[in-house]
Amino acid sequence: MDVNLGAVRRAAASATVLAAILATAALGGCASAPKMHMPAMFAPPVCDDFSVSIYFEAESAALSPEAQALIRSAAGHARRCDVKGIDVVGLADAQGAPDANLKLSQDRAAAVTAALAARGLDHVPISTTGVGDEGAQTAGGLVRPMRRRANVTFHLARRPRT
Repeated sequence: MDVNLGAVRRAAASATVLAAILATAALGGCASAPKMHMPAMFAPPVCDDFSVSIYFEAESAALSPEAQALIRSAAGHARRCDVKGIDVVGLADAQGAPDANLKLSQDRAAAVTAALAARGLDHVPISTTGVGDEGAQTAGGLVRPMRRRANVTFHLARRPRT
């Protein structure tokens, strides 16, 4: 049996809209056309400090499309507030030489900083640090691969009322 999923989805959407209109009319107690009300959807932004982690491929400081989307989202949220500052800390795992890992962590932090600046945060004080592979190995000698990242902390405050 062939089913046209597009037709089924359109029918379901139409039924949902009709049900909403009928419910609005019934709750409104009016026999005429229902009045459509805009739901409350504009709330002041939450301007608490927050952090995100931007992950990288091994031995790379290139931002993936997912990393770029996360940076875009975080920057968009931050721009709705008064951004007091941003801390970007690049990290590396324990694969490779310590000097190379330090450079890689610095490059990761720089890539994230450049992406934040490109998304309208170029006027904000940004502290950029690379810590290399420091802390990338457990006391038992296990390597932590999830250290292929940059941690970004946004320091926010509510904008003063004008």
